[in-house]
Amino acid sequence: MDYLSLIKQPIEAELADFVDLFNKSLMHSDGLLSQVLDHIRQRAGKRMRPMLILLMARNFGKVSEVTQHSAVGLELLHTASLVHDDVVDESGERRGQASVNATYNNKVAVLVGDYILSTALLNVSYSHSEEIVRNLAELGRILSNGEILQLNSISNDEISEEIYYQVIKQKTAALFEACAGIGAMSTHASAIEIEEARRFGQNLGIIFQIRDDIFDYYDSKEIGKPTGNDMIEGKLTLPVIYALKSTGDEEMLKLARKVKARTVSREEIAQLVAFTKENGGIEYADKRMWDFHAEAMTFLDTYVEDKSIYNALKAYLDFVIERKA
Repeated sequence: MDYLSLIKQPIEAELADFVDLFNKSLMHSDGLLSQVLDHIRQRAGKRMRPMLILLMARNFGKVSEVTQHSAVGLELLHTASLVHDDVVDESGERRGQASVNATYNNKVAVLVGDYILSTALLNVSYSHSEEIVRNLAELGRILSNGEILQLNSISNDEISEEIYYQVIKQKTAALFEACAGIGAMSTHASAIEIEEARRFGQNLGIIFQIRDDIFDYYDSKEIGKPTGNDMIEGKLTLPVIYALKSTGDEEMLKLARKVKARTVSREEIAQLVAFTKENGGIEYADKRMWDFHAEAMTFLDTYVEDKSIYNALKAYLDFVIERKA
């Protein structure tokens, strides 16, 4: 099924306007800055988060200039966070292409990330909505705190599903939550509608991250990162956490602690990956995704009346859970 076409169908014109506005915001006449911004524009993704903002605005009202400037601000904040994350993670690739820090250097990446973050704040100020500006600023704090929480969880010996969810709610899920909430806010939706939209976005973001984490247990050129990459970075994700907790295997727990200590070898990671698959880790993570999917569907059944918007948001949910990359 062509999920992306279904998602875009009710917002094609609005999405085209967004892309134009977003690209204009990442243009500059200065030589080096212009080169780096062009590099970033060329690796644009599927626009999943802006599409969520636009769909939520259409659901509760209409897409306005407030919506568009908010969407650009959010996408720029996300873009800046990715540029900075690649520096923190010492990553050489982003979406299968060379990262900014790999193409240029860490200094350039940090400074350009700061420039994009400032541009995000500038764009969201054009919404003239104190509530939206406050929400975007708070999102920046949450994303940074999520990164710090993740670093702390790596150095902490504790292995738990609770900590895993704490981290992803403040990283990936927070962004989707803000997109859905701000999309609703831009139409002056009620407080209850905004809160329910945010909950929908959070569920969507949790599904997105669990799917990403499952990818790490399989070889695929489409995904753009090597198998076991999360473990190399010291991260233990939901599939292996479940396998460890459900079996209590002491040998594998020792390897898991080596992951956290960043002393694990490729061979040991391969053992952990095989152990996870053999002990139901993938199946458990898949089940949890569908649990969050069911919760998200209650929002559609309660708050979405327009059939085309309903179909688009359902396609969005289904795409996130069934995507291959």
